[in-house]
This record gives sequence, C-alpha cells and structure tokens, in this order.
Amino acid sequence: MDAELLELAKQFESAQQAKSSIRLSERNVVELVQKLHELHIIDFDLLHTVSGKEYITPEQLRHEMVLEIKKLGRVSLIDLADITGVDLYHVENQAQRVVSDDPSGLMLIQGEIISQSYWDSVAEEINERLQECSQISLAEIAANLNVGSELVASMLEARLGTLVKGRLEGGQLYTPAYVTRVSAMVRGAARGVTVPTNLSFLWGTLQQLLQAMDGAGGVATESSFFQSLFNGLAKEGEILGSLRAGVHWTPTVFATAQRECVDSFFSQNSFISYDTLQKLGISQPVQFLQSRYAEGIPLVTAFAHPSMIEMLDAAVEDAIDRSSWIDSLSVLPTSFGSQDASKILSHCNSVQSALKGNKGMILGDSYVFSNGFIKDVYGRMEKELEVFRLSGSSGVILSDDFHLVMEAKTRTDSGRSGEVNEKKKKKGKSSGARTEILIDDEEIIPLKSKKNQRKGKEASLVLSDTKKGTKKDLARTQEDDLNIPSDDWIMQKILTLVPDFEEQGLEDPQTILGPLANYMRPMLISSLKEKRKTLFTENSGKMKHLLDNLQKKLDEAFLNMQLYEKALDLFEDDQSTSAVLHRHLLRTMAASIGDMLFHNLDMHNKLKNGINVEESPNSESITLGSAERTALAKSFPGSLSKKALAVVEALEGKRVEAFMTSLRELAEESGLLLKKLDKKLERTLLHSYRKDLTAQVSAETDPVLLLPKVVSLLYIQVRNKALQAPGRAISVAVSRLKSVIMYGAIMYRGLEAMLRSPAPDVAYLDEDKLDDSAFKILTEYQTATVTLLSLLSASTGDEEDCTSDRILSKRELLGNLMPALKGLVLGTAQS
Repeated sequence: MDAELLELAKQFESAQQAKSSIRLSERNVVELVQKLHELHIIDFDLLHTVSGKEYITPEQLRHEMVLEIKKLGRVSLIDLADITGVDLYHVENQAQRVVSDDPSGLMLIQGEIISQSYWDSVAEEINERLQECSQISLAEIAANLNVGSELVASMLEARLGTLVKGRLEGGQLYTPAYVTRVSAMVRGAARGVTVPTNLSFLWGTLQQLLQAMDGAGGVATESSFFQSLFNGLAKEGEILGSLRAGVHWTPTVFATAQRECVDSFFSQNSFISYDTLQKLGISQPVQFLQSRYAEGIPLVTAFAHPSMIEMLDAAVEDAIDRSSWIDSLSVLPTSFGSQDASKILSHCNSVQSALKGNKGMILGDSYVFSNGFIKDVYGRMEKELEVFRLSGSSGVILSDDFHLVMEAKTRTDSGRSGEVNEKKKKKGKSSGARTEILIDDEEIIPLKSKKNQRKGKEASLVLSDTKKGTKKDLARTQEDDLNIPSDDWIMQKILTLVPDFEEQGLEDPQTILGPLANYMRPMLISSLKEKRKTLFTENSGKMKHLLDNLQKKLDEAFLNMQLYEKALDLFEDDQSTSAVLHRHLLRTMAASIGDMLFHNLDMHNKLKNGINVEESPNSESITLGSAERTALAKSFPGSLSKKALAVVEALEGKRVEAFMTSLRELAEESGLLLKKLDKKLERTLLHSYRKDLTAQVSAETDPVLLLPKVVSLLYIQVRNKALQAPGRAISVAVSRLKSVIMYGAIMYRGLEAMLRSPAPDVAYLDEDKLDDSAFKILTEYQTATVTLLSLLSASTGDEEDCTSDRILSKRELLGNLMPALKGLVLGTAQS
C-alpha cells in the first residue's frame, strides 16, 4: 500500500514538474470557470478576492474568519476583510452565518465579532483591578473597551460571583468588603432614626461621611446603592418600619409612640383634633382614626367619641323641655367650630326628635332653640313691630330725622331773629308793624276763584301704587323695601327683649342674633304686610277724600301761579327787578303750593302705610321750613322722593320756571293732574282778580297798604297782567307802569286815526285820565309812602323826636292823596 502511494506521489510530482505544451492565460481561466458554472459542473459558489486573481468559497471564508476570531477573541469586520482579502460586503454576510452557527460563544456588536473567551479574559482583568481600588464605574470600563455601558453591565452580571468578585449597583462595581462596610453604615443610620425621615437626606449624610473617611481620593457612592442596601436590610427584618413612596421612612418605634399618644389623648378627652394628628406626622388623620376607632364620629376639624354625643344630647333635651335655647359650642370643647357643632347635632337623638315633632330648630349651625322660646320672642317682636309701624318708620320721618329737622328749624329761626335784631339795632325801634310792609314785604295778595270758574273736564285722580307698568311695579317694590324694618333693627330689639344673649358672655352676640333675625324677619314682614294691607283697605276712603281735596286745592293754586308767572315777562329786560320778582313769587305763592302738596302727600303716605292721621282743615296755611321740606321729601318712597327734592331745590333757587317744571313732575309722579292756563281761564281769572282788587282798593283805609293794591290794579287795567310785587319792586313797577300807559295812549291815538272807532273800555284807561296830574298824583303818593316808611324806621319812639312832626305831615299828605289815587283807578271824579 505504501509503495503504491509513493508511486502515485512520484507520478504527481513529475506531472507537476513537467512543462505543459499548452498554456492558458488568466482571462481564459476566468472564462473557463464561468463556463463550468454555466454547465453546472461547478455547482457551488465562488467569491473573488480583492486582488481578482483568486477564487474562494464561502465555506473557506467562514473557516478563515473563525480561525482569526479564535486567535484574537475580538475582531472587527473591517480587519477580517483585510486579512482574508475579500470584499467587506461578503465578510459582513458571512459574519452573520458565523455568529448564528455559534450563538452562545460569539456575538456581533457594532461591527465587531466578540467571543465569550474574550469577555472572560476582560472580566478577569476587571476583577484584578476591582480588588485593587474597591470600586470601578461601568462608564470607565465601557470607555476603555470602547463599548456601551449596557453591554458591559450584561457581561459583568453573568460573571458576578465567578470571575468577578463584587457587587454591581447603580452603574458602579463594588467589592464585597466595601458592600459589607457600607451596609453596616446604612443599618446603623436606619436604626438610629426615631422620627419619620426622608431617606434622601440620610443618604446625603452618609455620602459626606464616606468622603470624610476616605479622603479626596475616596470612592464616590451613589444614593441608589444606599437605597438598595436599605431595601435589602428592611426585607431581611434587620431594620423595622414602613417605607412610603420609596423615600419616606417611618420607624416602628415612632409609629408605636404615635399610636400611644393618640390613644392616650382620645381616651382622656373623648375627641382629638385633626391638627393634633398632623402635628404628630399623620398626613391622613380621618382614615387613621377610623381604622383605629370604628365607633368614632368624624367631624370637620376633629374626631369625637360617641360619649360626647350623649353629653350634648342631654343638654339639648333639657333646653327644649324648659322652652329655652342652648349654644352647643358651650357644651363642646373650645376647639370645636360651628361646622363641627352642626355635624354632631345631626347625630343627637333629642335634636332629631325635636325637629320631627316641631318642638325645636337649629339656627346658625350651633344654636338650638325650642319652639316655645321662638314663639315667645316672636310674640313680643310683633308688639315691637306695631310700635315701629306707628312710630313713623314706615315711609315717614323717623324720630332721629325729626330731631335733625327741629334742630335745623331752630337754627333757621334763630338766624332770622338775629338778622332782625341787627336791623333793629342799626335802624332803631319801629313804631308800628306796618313799617316793613313795602320794604321787605313778601306777602302775596290772594286770589279768590269761584266754583263756576273751574268748569271743564274733572281731574281723574289715580293712585300711584295702582298704576300699571314696569316702572310703577319697581317703585312699589322700592316702597315695600323702605317700609320694612332692617336686620339691625330686629337684632337690636331681640337683644333688648332677651338680655340673656348678652349676659351669657358671648364674644359676638351677632352670631346668635343674626340667624334668629333672619329666621324671624320673613314672618315679621309677612305680619307687617298683612296689617298694612288691612289698614290700607280701611284707609282707602280717607286717601280718596284726601286726594280729591288736594286736587281741587292744587287746581286753583296752580292756575293762579301760572297767572302770576305771566306778569314776570314784563320785567325780563331788567335783571335785578326780575330776580326780585322771581324770588318773591317763589317764597310766597310757590312755597305755599309746595308746603300744601308736601303736607298732603305725607298724610297720604301715612294712611297708605296704616298710620291713622287726621286731615287738617287748613292745609293751605301750613308753612314749612327748608329743613322740614327736605326731611319730608326724603321720607317719600322711591322716585317720588327724588321729584320732591327737586321741588325743594327749585324753591331755594332763583327762577319760577324751574319750580313749575319740578312741580309738574312731582304731581305726575303722585298721580295728580295740573291744569294748564288757557286764554279763556286767563280772562276769567283776570276779571275775578280785577273785581276783587277793585273792592279792596275801594275799602282800603291804610295809606301804606293802598299803594301795592293800586299798582296791581293798574297793571291789570293797562296790560291785563296779574303782578305780585314786593316793596322793593314798587318803585320800578310804578315807573314801568307810567311808560306803558303813555305808550298805550300813543298806540291808541294811532289806531283811532286809522280805524275811526272809539277806544275799548277794558284794554286801557281813558285818555282823559292819562293827564300829567294823574301821573303826578301816583308818583307823589309813592314818594310820600317811601318817605313815611323811612321815617318810621328811623323813629326812636320818643314823643319829642323831631321826626314825629314829619311823620304826621307825611301821613296827612297821604291822607289827602288817597281819594285822588283811588279815583285814578276806580274812575271816580275825586281830586
């Protein structure tokens, strides 16, 4: 056999050494290999090398790669491509096959094939280094190996306890000795803690301690390492306590002391507040207490034992039996609030039975009142409410307001008297009451209208509270509000009727008075409205009669006011005289109308609110001061008060037009109608006024009082105007009258020449009476009157006074001129 093999070997050697007579080029060889592939004679894959001069099979490539991996342990694919001389693409494809054929021994990571033997050798090197320095970070190992930390961690975890003698925690690799040392420190620190502690703070303290022990080059320990050791110790039972949220540690010794403290306080006091538990470190006090005391009652701010309910229940039952009241907070601990009292009252059997049996009620969370007590207080409050209603609180002047009005009136009267005294001191004593009649006269000459002068449509009176519409409904609501006693009034009366509330030593009586007043107020309001409704029905006849009389008086007075207002137009070109006439009319006729209207509206308001009043027969003669008018205006309900205040302001003003406007608005708001002065009514009133003045002039015997009446009569005869002039304006009125009369005479002559007709008797005085002597008589009489009044003002009353003769002389002169003056206006032939 051996000889045959040797023979074959020699033949093969000779064949190789023999020179071929036919040589093939590389191109021919490549084409030949391709042809063999096409003919499937070569039925396996061939890979070109990078040089292109060699073919290699995939199996041979994998074989060479495995040999290289076993040799180096860790080879990159790029290096394998260089070593085998094959393109990187083919190396990558075959690397997947190599790793899949040996998954437990090889791994392909980030373009490298690493064998387990390589990791074993690395683990041995890491272990040697770990024993030297006690701790190595994974980040450092990964950086040295140029791989990821996750890969290093997975590699080390598989070899811990075998090739690597250490413990891996939080990205750090520690030696067993170091772990034992730190574990002992954690155990000691945890056992030394006796109160709830945040473990993060504890780990920070341990880190500082380790750094101080090991110096600047010491090992930096992560908090997660401490936490891991702590969890292990707690699991093994070496440290006792409870861990919440992973970092909040409560030692068992603290929890035991906590429970003992709570048990002690609760057993001694039968309650415990939630604040106390929170101070003890119990964050959920209600759940904690319910778990320990199932029979307890959770309140708003505290937790109570059932015995406390029994104590309060007995006190409440006693108060209801005595028809009294009780503040449950006076029985409960001082730390309890009103909400606690309300909740604990809901558990009292006596309270529940009293509520169901209508024997008592709870007001203001903590106060329990028996129905007998409530009825007694309510009965006395009804009597007080009757006094309140009759005292003028319902829409009229209150007692306090009345005092203010009287004080203002007193000041006004004293001021006026002071002015008069000053005048007297300066001018001396007056010898008669007639001295100031023409100087500061503010009395108005009255008009008298007959009943047949008020013909036409009768004024329909409609009560303001019966008008329809949103505006009137709102006004009625405001009236009701004004007529209802306030909460403060009710509370003050309750405190007066039940001094017990104040004697109990309550820090704030309002806490009990407020709920009690709120409970009684609707019932008192209902009672008050019912009584007012009854009295309103009883007083409806009086109200109708009052308004009818007021309408009649107002019709006559307002028509006269309009008549006097027209005469003011004659003096608009003279501002000073016009202002005097406006003020005179406001302070006399306008003030009289306003006072009459205010007085009657006040009576109507009282009747409407159930206050019995007697109608004054002479309401026209009522005179009010400014303060009294203001007080009455403010007492009127709703928008009526605003309209009345506008009238008061207009009376204090300087223009009659403003008063007339505000008066119309007030009358409209009150449901009254004001007649407008038309031509027919004006002629009728002027005729009546002229006739009345003629009678007064004819019967007048006082020379001083005659002049203003004569001047008023002349203005009716000449201009058909009813003039009301005070003494200060008589002189201007006389001079203006003279020019008007002369102008009238001239106009008449022109008209007579054009129309050739006689002059009418009623328009102007006859031309025969307009001679210079007539005007001379008027001016002399006016001059003598003023002189007489001046002498009277300067007179001292002494009989030897030199002015006495002059006064007698002037009186004699006026007496002589009186017949001539009367003749001037009455058409007589006296001279």
